[in-house]
Amino acid sequence: MLSHLHTRAIGVEVLALLLAATCAGCDRPETLLCDVCRQSIRAAPLVRRTPAGLLVRAAMPFESIAARCIRRLKDDGETMLARPLGAALSEVLGGVDEEQAAIDDPVRLVPIPTTRAAFRRRGYRVPELLIRRAGSVPDRLLASQGRRTDQRGLDSASRAQNVRGSMRWRPKPGGGAVVLVDDVVTSGATFDEAARTLREAGVRVVSAVALAATPRLGERNANASETRSK
Repeated sequence: MLSHLHTRAIGVEVLALLLAATCAGCDRPETLLCDVCRQSIRAAPLVRRTPAGLLVRAAMPFESIAARCIRRLKDDGETMLARPLGAALSEVLGGVDEEQAAIDDPVRLVPIPTTRAAFRRRGYRVPELLIRRAGSVPDRLLASQGRRTDQRGLDSASRAQNVRGSMRWRPKPGGGAVVLVDDVVTSGATFDEAARTLREAGVRVVSAVALAATPRLGERNANASETRSK
Protein backbone atom coordinates (compact mmCIF):
# COMPACT_ATOMS: atom_id res chain seq x y z
CA MET A 1 0.00 0.00 0.00
CA LEU A 2 2.79 2.41 0.96
CA SER A 3 4.62 1.69 -2.29
CA HIS A 4 1.44 2.31 -4.30
CA LEU A 5 0.83 5.63 -2.52
CA HIS A 6 4.45 6.65 -3.09
CA THR A 7 4.24 5.86 -6.82
CA ARG A 8 0.96 7.75 -7.09
CA ALA A 9 2.49 10.78 -5.36
CA ILE A 10 5.37 10.81 -7.84
CA GLY A 11 2.89 10.62 -10.70
CA VAL A 12 0.98 13.59 -9.35
CA GLU A 13 4.19 15.61 -9.03
CA VAL A 14 5.24 14.80 -12.60
CA LEU A 15 1.80 15.77 -13.90
CA ALA A 16 1.93 19.05 -11.97
CA LEU A 17 5.37 19.73 -13.45
CA LEU A 18 4.12 19.17 -16.98
CA LEU A 19 1.05 21.34 -16.46
CA ALA A 20 3.20 24.17 -15.15
CA ALA A 21 5.83 23.78 -17.89
CA THR A 22 6.23 25.63 -21.15
CA CYS A 23 8.07 24.34 -24.20
CA ALA A 24 11.76 25.26 -24.02
CA GLY A 25 11.74 26.16 -27.70
CA CYS A 26 8.49 28.06 -28.29
CA ASP A 27 6.82 28.55 -24.86
CA ARG A 28 3.85 26.36 -25.74
CA PRO A 29 2.16 25.55 -22.41
CA GLU A 30 1.92 22.18 -20.67
CA THR A 31 4.93 20.57 -22.32
CA LEU A 32 8.69 20.62 -21.73
CA LEU A 33 9.43 20.27 -25.45
CA CYS A 34 6.80 20.18 -28.18
CA ASP A 35 7.10 17.85 -31.18
CA VAL A 36 7.93 20.68 -33.59
CA CYS A 37 10.78 21.99 -31.42
CA ARG A 38 12.02 18.46 -30.78
CA GLN A 39 12.48 18.06 -34.53
CA SER A 40 14.39 21.36 -34.61
CA ILE A 41 17.16 20.15 -32.30
CA ARG A 42 18.18 17.17 -34.37
CA ALA A 43 21.84 17.03 -35.33
CA ALA A 44 23.05 19.28 -38.16
CA PRO A 45 26.81 18.78 -37.72
CA LEU A 46 29.38 21.55 -38.07
CA VAL A 47 33.14 21.33 -38.26
CA ARG A 48 35.61 23.97 -37.14
CA ARG A 49 39.12 24.42 -35.74
CA THR A 50 40.24 26.05 -32.51
CA PRO A 51 42.90 28.80 -32.62
CA ALA A 52 45.52 26.10 -31.87
CA GLY A 53 44.21 23.92 -34.70
CA LEU A 54 42.26 21.27 -32.75
CA LEU A 55 39.48 19.68 -34.81
CA VAL A 56 36.02 20.29 -33.33
CA ARG A 57 32.79 18.63 -34.39
CA ALA A 58 29.58 20.26 -33.15
CA ALA A 59 26.14 18.70 -33.38
CA MET A 60 24.31 21.94 -34.23
CA PRO A 61 24.58 25.73 -34.37
CA PHE A 62 23.98 27.54 -31.09
CA GLU A 63 21.02 29.58 -32.26
CA SER A 64 17.24 29.75 -32.26
CA ILE A 65 15.45 26.81 -30.61
CA ALA A 66 18.64 24.88 -29.89
CA ALA A 67 20.11 27.85 -28.00
CA ARG A 68 16.94 28.26 -25.95
CA CYS A 69 16.90 24.58 -25.00
CA ILE A 70 20.57 24.61 -23.98
CA ARG A 71 20.04 27.72 -21.85
CA ARG A 72 17.06 26.11 -20.13
CA LEU A 73 19.22 23.06 -19.37
CA LYS A 74 22.15 25.14 -18.08
CA ASP A 75 20.39 28.04 -16.38
CA ASP A 76 16.93 26.79 -15.38
CA GLY A 77 17.66 23.26 -14.18
CA GLU A 78 15.50 21.54 -16.81
CA THR A 79 17.56 18.36 -16.92
CA MET A 80 14.89 16.45 -18.85
CA LEU A 81 16.10 18.37 -21.92
CA ALA A 82 19.42 16.55 -21.65
CA ARG A 83 17.88 13.48 -23.24
CA PRO A 84 16.89 14.97 -26.64
CA LEU A 85 20.02 17.16 -26.65
CA GLY A 86 22.11 14.10 -25.79
CA ALA A 87 20.58 12.28 -28.74
CA ALA A 88 21.86 15.04 -31.02
CA LEU A 89 25.30 14.89 -29.39
CA SER A 90 25.43 11.14 -30.01
CA GLU A 91 25.42 11.81 -33.75
CA VAL A 92 28.82 13.54 -33.61
CA LEU A 93 30.15 11.22 -30.92
CA GLY A 94 29.72 8.49 -33.52
CA GLY A 95 32.85 9.87 -35.18
CA VAL A 96 34.86 8.82 -32.12
CA ASP A 97 34.55 5.18 -33.18
CA GLU A 98 36.10 6.08 -36.53
CA GLU A 99 38.97 7.88 -34.80
CA GLN A 100 39.53 4.90 -32.54
CA ALA A 101 39.83 2.61 -35.55
CA ALA A 102 42.16 5.06 -37.31
CA ILE A 103 44.60 5.45 -34.40
CA ASP A 104 44.26 1.86 -33.19
CA ASP A 105 43.96 3.07 -29.59
CA PRO A 106 41.08 3.30 -27.08
CA VAL A 107 39.44 6.73 -26.99
CA ARG A 108 38.34 8.36 -23.73
CA LEU A 109 35.60 10.99 -23.69
CA VAL A 110 36.82 13.73 -21.37
CA PRO A 111 34.32 16.45 -20.43
CA ILE A 112 35.41 20.03 -19.94
CA PRO A 113 35.30 20.45 -16.15
CA THR A 114 32.53 22.44 -14.53
CA THR A 115 33.62 25.16 -12.12
CA ARG A 116 32.86 24.64 -8.44
CA ALA A 117 30.53 27.64 -8.43
CA ALA A 118 28.54 26.33 -11.41
CA PHE A 119 28.26 22.87 -9.86
CA ARG A 120 27.02 24.31 -6.56
CA ARG A 121 24.46 26.39 -8.45
CA ARG A 122 23.15 23.59 -10.69
CA GLY A 123 23.88 20.42 -8.78
CA TYR A 124 25.06 18.68 -11.95
CA ARG A 125 27.82 18.95 -14.57
CA VAL A 126 26.31 19.73 -17.98
CA PRO A 127 28.96 18.14 -20.27
CA GLU A 128 28.95 14.93 -18.23
CA LEU A 129 25.16 14.78 -18.19
CA LEU A 130 25.04 15.20 -21.97
CA ILE A 131 27.63 12.48 -22.54
CA ARG A 132 25.62 10.06 -20.41
CA ARG A 133 22.37 10.94 -22.18
CA ALA A 134 24.18 10.33 -25.45
CA GLY A 135 24.73 6.76 -24.29
CA SER A 136 28.46 7.10 -23.53
CA VAL A 137 30.62 7.25 -20.41
CA PRO A 138 32.47 10.42 -19.37
CA ASP A 139 36.05 10.08 -18.13
CA ARG A 140 36.92 12.90 -15.71
CA LEU A 141 40.60 13.41 -16.44
CA LEU A 142 40.29 17.16 -15.88
CA ALA A 143 39.27 19.20 -12.86
CA SER A 144 38.60 22.91 -12.51
CA GLN A 145 40.99 25.01 -10.46
CA GLY A 146 41.24 28.67 -9.51
CA ARG A 147 38.61 31.21 -10.44
CA ARG A 148 37.61 32.54 -13.82
CA THR A 149 34.98 34.99 -14.99
CA ASP A 150 32.10 34.20 -17.30
CA GLN A 151 33.32 33.81 -20.89
CA ARG A 152 30.26 35.50 -22.36
CA GLY A 153 31.03 38.91 -23.83
CA LEU A 154 34.80 38.34 -24.03
CA ASP A 155 36.77 38.50 -27.29
CA SER A 156 39.01 35.63 -28.41
CA ALA A 157 42.18 36.95 -26.75
CA SER A 158 40.36 37.63 -23.48
CA ARG A 159 38.80 34.18 -23.52
CA ALA A 160 42.19 32.53 -23.89
CA GLN A 161 43.61 34.59 -21.03
CA ASN A 162 40.55 33.91 -18.88
CA VAL A 163 40.89 30.12 -19.05
CA ARG A 164 44.68 29.98 -18.77
CA GLY A 165 45.59 27.73 -15.86
CA SER A 166 41.94 27.02 -15.04
CA MET A 167 42.24 23.22 -15.27
CA ARG A 168 44.40 20.47 -13.86
CA TRP A 169 44.99 16.87 -14.81
CA ARG A 170 43.40 14.19 -12.62
CA PRO A 171 45.62 11.09 -12.98
CA LYS A 172 43.55 7.97 -13.57
CA PRO A 173 44.52 4.46 -14.64
CA GLY A 174 44.18 3.44 -18.24
CA GLY A 175 45.72 4.63 -21.45
CA GLY A 176 44.34 5.67 -24.78
CA ALA A 177 43.71 8.89 -26.62
CA VAL A 178 41.29 11.65 -25.61
CA VAL A 179 38.37 13.38 -27.26
CA LEU A 180 37.29 16.48 -25.34
CA VAL A 181 33.57 17.19 -24.90
CA ASP A 182 31.73 20.41 -24.02
CA ASP A 183 28.20 21.78 -24.35
CA VAL A 184 28.96 24.96 -26.38
CA VAL A 185 32.08 26.04 -28.27
CA THR A 186 32.62 29.70 -29.17
CA SER A 187 36.23 30.69 -29.81
CA GLY A 188 37.67 27.29 -28.92
CA ALA A 189 39.89 28.75 -26.18
CA THR A 190 38.53 26.40 -23.52
CA PHE A 191 39.20 23.34 -25.68
CA ASP A 192 42.74 24.58 -26.37
CA GLU A 193 43.45 25.07 -22.67
CA ALA A 194 42.09 21.60 -21.86
CA ALA A 195 44.20 20.06 -24.62
CA ARG A 196 47.31 21.94 -23.42
CA THR A 197 46.78 20.72 -19.85
CA LEU A 198 46.44 17.10 -20.89
CA ARG A 199 49.28 17.14 -23.39
CA GLU A 200 51.65 18.54 -20.76
CA ALA A 201 50.72 15.47 -18.70
CA GLY A 202 51.60 13.21 -21.63
CA VAL A 203 48.01 12.51 -22.69
CA ARG A 204 47.22 12.30 -26.39
CA VAL A 205 44.33 14.60 -27.45
CA VAL A 206 42.99 13.86 -30.93
CA SER A 207 39.91 16.08 -31.30
CA ALA A 208 36.96 17.73 -29.57
CA VAL A 209 33.18 17.46 -29.71
CA ALA A 210 30.53 20.01 -28.70
CA LEU A 211 26.78 19.91 -28.58
CA ALA A 212 26.57 23.33 -30.25
CA ALA A 213 28.81 25.95 -31.87
CA THR A 214 28.10 29.66 -31.72
CA PRO A 215 27.57 31.16 -35.19
CA ARG A 216 30.09 33.97 -34.73
CA LEU A 217 32.85 32.44 -36.82
CA GLY A 218 32.95 30.70 -40.19
CA GLU A 219 31.48 27.23 -40.00
CA ARG A 220 31.54 24.37 -42.42
CA ASN A 221 28.52 22.13 -42.70
CA ALA A 222 29.91 18.62 -42.37
CA ASN A 223 27.11 17.09 -44.39
CA ALA A 224 27.13 19.52 -47.30
CA SER A 225 30.91 20.12 -47.10
CA GLU A 226 30.50 23.81 -47.73
CA THR A 227 31.76 26.86 -45.86
CA ARG A 228 29.47 29.63 -44.72
CA SER A 229 30.06 32.85 -42.78
CA LYS A 230 27.90 33.56 -39.75
